[in-house]
Amino acid sequence: MQIFRDFSLLPQNLKGSIYAIGNFDGLHLGHRSVIEKARKISIDNNVSLGVLTFDPHPREYFRSDDPSFRLTPRKIKLSILEKWNVDFVMNIPFDKKLSETEASYFISKYLLKQLSIGGVVVGHDFAFGKNRKGDISMLKHASKENNFELFVVKPQLSKSGSLYSSRSIRELIQSGRPEEAAKFLGRWWSIKGDVIKGDQRGRVLGYPTANIKLGEYIQPSLGIYAVWVNINGLDSWYKGAASLGVRPTFDGVGVLLEVYLLDFNGDLYGKELEVAFVKYLRPEEKFLDIESLKKQMAIDCKKSNELLSKIDFSMEYFDK
Repeated sequence: MQIFRDFSLLPQNLKGSIYAIGNFDGLHLGHRSVIEKARKISIDNNVSLGVLTFDPHPREYFRSDDPSFRLTPRKIKLSILEKWNVDFVMNIPFDKKLSETEASYFISKYLLKQLSIGGVVVGHDFAFGKNRKGDISMLKHASKENNFELFVVKPQLSKSGSLYSSRSIRELIQSGRPEEAAKFLGRWWSIKGDVIKGDQRGRVLGYPTANIKLGEYIQPSLGIYAVWVNINGLDSWYKGAASLGVRPTFDGVGVLLEVYLLDFNGDLYGKELEVAFVKYLRPEEKFLDIESLKKQMAIDCKKSNELLSKIDFSMEYFDK
């Protein structure tokens, strides 16, 4: 998959491509319907499939002091798009210049002149340009005037009738409901990061953990989770129990994800882990003594093992 960071860098052979356009944070099932519709149109027209997206997310640009909220940071979003067999991505920096670009200029300068678009697919609530003044009606007018195809994907609903949306998924993640989030995403929500050195208390307690910082990810509900863990992108997934929190028993500072792999022995320092959140077990709590903490950790690991052993794991999640 090719990745471009500037409209002007698109090679001639990709002119006339069909684009799915949006921020696509989370790449949930609603987003996928937009991309799959663009794929169908690209195949019908025998041209390439492109995704036009922006980084940082506009919300990050305008509200830079807010807590992290991303479901899929840039690296993760691009890796998912590659798995979805997108031909190329225009991953455009969202900066002062772009934020002040009028919607009409965005169409004429970037979509028509520099990309020479063959068609555009967007979601029902798509807005663009300065102050989000560009809308579906403006795109419809431009498509008729400039002879490019436009398809607007209607709202996509889950089996329960809920609208697929990044906002809903963030709320589910923040309230400790990863399985419900998975139904919206079409896969288990996960955090990927490098293992860093911690205080090594887990090793002393008999439960050596791999420590990962949240980085750009949204902060899930603090507590203990049953998780599946992948190491360095290899095929195997390992059962695990994870603690997300501030380690109150030890008066810890700062939120950290600590993961204990139930069926793995080896050094994980410096390796990249992907941690898929499956089930919220309990809130984080402060214990009076180390022995009480160790007993609870044993219970947590037993619960995680029992729960995960019942699952024929795959990162893809199929709502039954």
